[in-house]
Amino acid sequence: MELRIIAYAQNGFADKFGIPRQSREESTIQTRIVFTDEFRNSEALRGIDAYSHLWLIWGADKVTTCPTNQKSDTKLSWSPTVRPPRLGGNKRMGVFATRSPFRPNPIGLTSVKLIGVEQGDLIVTGADLMNGTPIYDIKPYLSFSDSHPDAINGFAEETKDYQLQVVWETDDVEPKLKTELTEILQQDPRPAYHNDSARVYTLDYAGAQVRFRVDGEKLLVVSCRQSNLL
Repeated sequence: MELRIIAYAQNGFADKFGIPRQSREESTIQTRIVFTDEFRNSEALRGIDAYSHLWLIWGADKVTTCPTNQKSDTKLSWSPTVRPPRLGGNKRMGVFATRSPFRPNPIGLTSVKLIGVEQGDLIVTGADLMNGTPIYDIKPYLSFSDSHPDAINGFAEETKDYQLQVVWETDDVEPKLKTELTEILQQDPRPAYHNDSARVYTLDYAGAQVRFRVDGEKLLVVSCRQSNLL
């Protein structure tokens, strides 16, 4: 089976570091779904603006070698077990019990909120996608069949409300950018096995380079250099 790319995600996430680990209903960060020439302004979008939420089926095209296999002679793009970040990176779970991108087939599924249709593109929020991610299909989200309020969330329930307190040690940041970065940073983008309060991390988003460190439950933004803002 050959999958056709119908669109690409366009947002401020220049690399994988900092991308939300899950789609988030309350997110204010917008992503533009830019269609290829074949589908742009086509009849395929007729009626889509009647829905509030959509499913995006996308490809994890930047996934290369699974961290689990980096010391192996055989470089694999997936592993039967992975170490979920929210479990501290020390506990292994079966890949099918997680949303790890290191899967037998690197395909992702994300629910997003549709903000509107603009010049043939879709504007959505809540996407856990990197800039340039290929979109293979789009389907409407139906609350009467896709929502299961009594669903059991497995080990993900333990950390669903986990957030860091973001403290800005610099004030010279454009307000909209600061709001978006705070949303990203409070989810703790660090690898799960990193726990060094002195270590300074660098995150690139929307033309800004943010340097931060984490001390306990506080994330301290050391600096934010802005350029070429989206």
